[in-house]
Amino acid sequence: MNYLWFKAFHIVGVVVWFAGLFYLVRLFVYHVEANEQPEPARSILQQQYQIMEKRLYKLITTPGMVLTVVMAIAMLVTAPELLRDTWLHVKMGLVAVLIGYHHYCARLMKQMATDKFALGSQQMRWLNEVPTVFLVVIVLLAVFKNNLPTDVTAWGVLALIVAMAAIIQLYARKRRLDKEKLAATADASMSSMANVSANNGHASEVQAG
Repeated sequence: MNYLWFKAFHIVGVVVWFAGLFYLVRLFVYHVEANEQPEPARSILQQQYQIMEKRLYKLITTPGMVLTVVMAIAMLVTAPELLRDTWLHVKMGLVAVLIGYHHYCARLMKQMATDKFALGSQQMRWLNEVPTVFLVVIVLLAVFKNNLPTDVTAWGVLALIVAMAAIIQLYARKRRLDKEKLAATADASMSSMANVSANNGHASEVQAG
């Protein structure tokens, strides 16, 4: 019975942890893009994102990680025979890497708080997809255990990565085209205003003459 309680709260911890990681790095993307904005919008947005990131990391993401790990340890203490399963060793290895990812996000957050941007917005989007791959593999391991079809899983993960790469590239292209269109519109507006001003000036000269 204790094992089931531990397992239930372990799942709750996983959901909270992954939700926090997904949203945290998404905030990083917005934070980096805010750096491209003119003042005072830049300072206002960056300050707001710093507050949101800090609260999310401390109040949701890290507690989710701690709950996940503590409940996993409790499950292993209750059912130590699970340690004989190969799939669990692989899962634990993936979780260890994910914990490293978690702390790397903390380092990025601290750097951005001091206006140091190690990664661009597109690189942040790549970083934001890392937990997706881990989530898929970890869930498959938990469901199939030692019966996980490694060939199908490998091809599936590869297809997922290719699909995410295509989406990121398409979005980057869309943003670039939108910026070019916006710049062209701004240039056209400036030219139109300049022409109107010149025409008004010419009309004034004619009237004065």
